[in-house]
Amino acid sequence: MDNKFIRVDEVAQELSVSKPYAYKLIKKLNDELKEQGFITIAGRVNRQYFEERLYGAGEKQGKEMV
Repeated sequence: MDNKFIRVDEVAQELSVSKPYAYKLIKKLNDELKEQGFITIAGRVNRQYFEERLYGAGEKQGKEMV
């Protein structure tokens, strides 16, 4: 079974960015989720939400990330 959360190491590798920048992205995504009323975990983000926001799937397509 796939893990429902993506961690900083995987984000950094997937996007070819540093770990500090990956943490920044995860924090931004988690802040967005908190605004929507979701519970978040520091250093991890929901994998589906990550893919929607970064790869343009779903309703938020075209919204600038950073």
